[in-house]
Amino acid sequence: MHLYRSHTCGALRQTDIGAEARLSGWVHRIRDHGGLLFIDLRDHYGITQIVADPDSPAFAQAETLRAEWVIRVDGVVRERPGETKNAAIATGAVEVFANAIEVLSKADDLPLPVFGDAEYPEETRLRYRFLDLRRERLHRNIVRRGQIISWIRKRMNDGGFAEFQTPILTASSPEGARDFLVPSRLHPGKFYALPQAPQQFKQLLMIAGFDRYFQIAPCFRDEDARADRSPGEFYQLDIEMSFVTQEDVFQAVEPVLRELFVEFGDGRPVTEVFPRIPYAEAIRKYGSDKPDLRNPIEMQSVTEQFAGSGFKVFANMIAADKETEIWAIPAKSGGSRAFCDRMNAWAQGEGQPGLGYIFWRDEEEGGAGPVAKNIGPERTAAIASQLGLAAGDAAFFVAGKPKTFAAFAGLARNKVARDLGLVDEDRFAFCWIVDFPMFEWNDEEKRVDFSHNPFSMPQGELEALETKDPLTINAYQYDVVCNGIELSSGAIRNHKPEIMRRAFEIAGYDQSVLESKFGGMLRALQYGAPPHGGIAPGIDRMVMLLCGEENLREVVVFPMNQKAEDLLMGAPSEATPKQLRELHIRLNLSPQQAS
Repeated sequence: MHLYRSHTCGALRQTDIGAEARLSGWVHRIRDHGGLLFIDLRDHYGITQIVADPDSPAFAQAETLRAEWVIRVDGVVRERPGETKNAAIATGAVEVFANAIEVLSKADDLPLPVFGDAEYPEETRLRYRFLDLRRERLHRNIVRRGQIISWIRKRMNDGGFAEFQTPILTASSPEGARDFLVPSRLHPGKFYALPQAPQQFKQLLMIAGFDRYFQIAPCFRDEDARADRSPGEFYQLDIEMSFVTQEDVFQAVEPVLRELFVEFGDGRPVTEVFPRIPYAEAIRKYGSDKPDLRNPIEMQSVTEQFAGSGFKVFANMIAADKETEIWAIPAKSGGSRAFCDRMNAWAQGEGQPGLGYIFWRDEEEGGAGPVAKNIGPERTAAIASQLGLAAGDAAFFVAGKPKTFAAFAGLARNKVARDLGLVDEDRFAFCWIVDFPMFEWNDEEKRVDFSHNPFSMPQGELEALETKDPLTINAYQYDVVCNGIELSSGAIRNHKPEIMRRAFEIAGYDQSVLESKFGGMLRALQYGAPPHGGIAPGIDRMVMLLCGEENLREVVVFPMNQKAEDLLMGAPSEATPKQLRELHIRLNLSPQQAS
């Protein structure tokens, strides 16, 4: 028999009854039933119940065991009595009567329990992540993550994509988030950068003629943490294709995402055909370019119903500025003063002056509330008709220039739907957001800047760049969104050097910057580049959705904390004087930083 096990803790079944078995694992839980000891023995594969009674030669050893000790058990497989069978686990019909127990290693008192799923402070969980990972839910999430990545690799290979690895040490890029810099010992005063994404390399692969590429790519960005964004590093399904249009990318990627979520979504419905929503429409309907389509609420403009009305706050705003609009957020089943007042108080808590509303109590009374009284029954009825509202419903209103209030309107839309129970939580709602602006106005630097990826193809190509207002030009850029979470941005790339030069010129980049920072890409485009495009759905975010988690920490093996610190390994750490000398670096820390 093997030194440690003949079976795993998830393997034994009724067909093994009467057989000798050797198991090794962690003591998950011990139950003392009046001299009869039950030990739940756990390993990666499952749990098996071990039994020891005073007649067992292993009983004395069993009495000394403690949680999370690692032990080896020799014994005989027997059937559990009928009332003690446990249908919740695969081994629940059998148990092992222990003849011998050997302690392989002991465990100190635990800083957090492995049994159960109680919440513990983030610092404790991350400092003792190896214990945290023993907990059933987290262990299951990480196993599922591996299964998802394996499935993706096979699906991409079956789809004709080849996997290549791109460099980790590369050059710094002026766009996007902050780079992580790596000092060069061999080139004093110079630095590598960890890639924010393999963007340029995957385009260079297309120019090199590889046609269809993918990679489970590590990416590094020096950004602040959020629930759906890990600080420091993350992984993405990086994809690039040659000789494709935007529609070709959609047709290649959409089935992969749909099949992935069907395969691992535990039966939850998945959008059959992902709707394509223009960016401008998404902002107007949902107040966000990452709309959660499980929320049925769509906002509408009701500006004309308030123009010249008796509700002077809105009417005066409309008269004073032609860019002013009034948007309505319909709230089915929200027709009570109590709910409307709660929403108004919430808006004030968000730093807004309030949230105007109308609610409809019954058909005879019509609209109620201060807004309804001021605009009159005719306009109130017109708003109800436009929004499809009736008795028992409400509508909330935001006013001003859409670019200043759209984000708040989107938050209000989500708040209304969640508080009223309108969101269908138990499904995966996908969509494509298309027609992103190529450029945007940078208020801080008072100039036109790139809105998204600077390597995207503008719609209308060079002619548009030469003849149109840059702020009116859309790009062949797109996002794929699921349940209000952006899984990825993508684009059809600019494959012509003259378009690249002009686009960067409009964005205020001097040609010398273009040459120094993107010289490799620019040179490559001069030697025959195919039309190409791609996308890069985030692995961590997809796993988070499929595991039903709300924080990436629950699906990443060794995450950092919110301050981008690895509490387990002690990173970032100080460099020794010798290391700094080799790198030709001298620290310039303030007294507070040095302490």
